[in-house]
Amino acid sequence: MERRIAHLDMDAFYASVELLRYPDLRGHPVVIGGRRRRASDAESSGTYTRLREYVGRGVATTATYEARAFGVHSGIGLMKAAALAPDAILLPADFEEYGKYSRLFKAAVATIAPVIEDRGIDEIYMDLTEVAGESVALATEIKQRVRDATGLSCSIGITPNKLLSKLASELQKPNGITVLTYADVPTRIWLLAARKVNGIGPRASDKLEALGIRTVGDIANADPAMLIEQFGKSYGRWLHEAAHGRDDRPIVTVREAKSISRETTFERDLHAKRDREALSVVLLHLCTRVAEDLVRKGVVGKTIGIKLRYEDFKTVTRDFTLPAAVADAEAIRAAARECLKRVDLDRRIRLLGVRAGALMQAADARVSEATPTPKKPARSEPWNLSLFD
Repeated sequence: MERRIAHLDMDAFYASVELLRYPDLRGHPVVIGGRRRRASDAESSGTYTRLREYVGRGVATTATYEARAFGVHSGIGLMKAAALAPDAILLPADFEEYGKYSRLFKAAVATIAPVIEDRGIDEIYMDLTEVAGESVALATEIKQRVRDATGLSCSIGITPNKLLSKLASELQKPNGITVLTYADVPTRIWLLAARKVNGIGPRASDKLEALGIRTVGDIANADPAMLIEQFGKSYGRWLHEAAHGRDDRPIVTVREAKSISRETTFERDLHAKRDREALSVVLLHLCTRVAEDLVRKGVVGKTIGIKLRYEDFKTVTRDFTLPAAVADAEAIRAAARECLKRVDLDRRIRLLGVRAGALMQAADARVSEATPTPKKPARSEPWNLSLFD
């Protein structure tokens, strides 16, 4: 039996949840982003912040379709978005509320399609191969149950595999249903821009463009040997297979995290020397949050890493592998400080992050809280050695 895989993507999820709270904003350009919601936010009294009033370095989390018509999209800087749509309403994010609606829509889907792969807060894959019913009718019923549970709309693509289904779910947004077979690939998929394929990032897309390859069909018609020569054996072969709509990945119902991380972007760039006290507080907070996440999930991490983004947006990471896995904030901070000794701290810092990797179940690991000994001598200035005490 040919597989029947569905991809469900909620329509402008964060923005749509906000419109449930503020129905008077329906039909207006609304952008979600910037700081997190506070009880004292002005919109609670019926007044809204316009995007033109925003000053800062935040980015848009999402936008309503009315705002997208102005060129505003997720990931765009809010200052740039303000130039495109100055009259758009700006609402801060409320991730607790989004998480509640995420759980509601997934529970509703599970009443029809129990085999689900969770891909994030607003999208899932479903295996409908053994679910009775015609594809369009099934998708219609799933969409109705999602709407009954949440008041929100979603778009669904149903195809023989995950790669095609993710593409299909985007073809008729919002509130669409798209059913494709392999026979539809040349007429429905090959016309799409190459970057639309999940797995073709900006760098690969630019390289394909330089080779005169702009669409999925261009990749499909390219010489496989040339793709391997230009992109390497593994990725070149994958490009050829993906362009022909071939993907045999299974639905993964349980996904273990490979790492746990926390990071924060500062309201202003901080300097390791002049803002050491503030950075110390942030580092301890991040390590504490990572430790809490580890304990909550019942895992420990053996590799501790840091992430720094400088004022020029250059990002660096460093890792430190411990002799034994840990789930303790102080041990995580000690390892993070060892990592910090191996980065340039003479530049202003825009973002700081802490990560725990090489995870294993706590029951299977010997947890050590000993301060790690660095593998390499520190290459920092003397004042850096006590940084983030």
